[in-house]
Amino acid sequence: MLDKLLTLDTELLVYLNGLGSKTYDGMWLLITNQLNWTPLFLLLLYVIMKKIGTRQTLFFLLGLGLLIAFSDQVTNLFKNNFQRLRPCNNPEIKDIIRLVQIRSSYSFFSGHAATSMASTMFIYHNVKRYFKNVYLLFLWPLIFAYSRIYLGLHYPIDILTGYTFGAISGYAAYRIFRVYQHKYFPIIAVDPIEGEA
Repeated sequence: MLDKLLTLDTELLVYLNGLGSKTYDGMWLLITNQLNWTPLFLLLLYVIMKKIGTRQTLFFLLGLGLLIAFSDQVTNLFKNNFQRLRPCNNPEIKDIIRLVQIRSSYSFFSGHAATSMASTMFIYHNVKRYFKNVYLLFLWPLIFAYSRIYLGLHYPIDILTGYTFGAISGYAAYRIFRVYQHKYFPIIAVDPIEGEA
């Protein structure tokens, strides 16, 4: 069963990766670089600060920073234990896929997918009551993580597992954050925590 799943995973990787072309390689290399998303993050931070104030924003950034650090460490723990070769380093397929970028670290699971989804889930639940179309933020982890398949750095299962871990950890971090938010900002965080009686 596992062998069949991994075979399908590899076949899907070869297919999706093969859809790319040199025309768009530069664009996907820009997309996969976290630093190139800085203007979006700064704009989002500015909008959030206008809604919740400086002190609340600093507390929010502390929670987000701890979540990113946690996600990064867990991802590395999985990679070093599973030691799944990246597609670009897999001798069985590296000669038949498009190798746009090469990394020497392991593949399972994707830190890009995990961290981007965790961050987005955390941000979404914290600001959804302020912004109507905030769900559009989820386009970021979808595009960001797909770039790893395009570049030949991750298998689809790496991405899906990263998404799953990120969604769970991001929501759990939000729930914990809300408890402390109500404790330290009782006047600002006047709305009840979701799920409370």
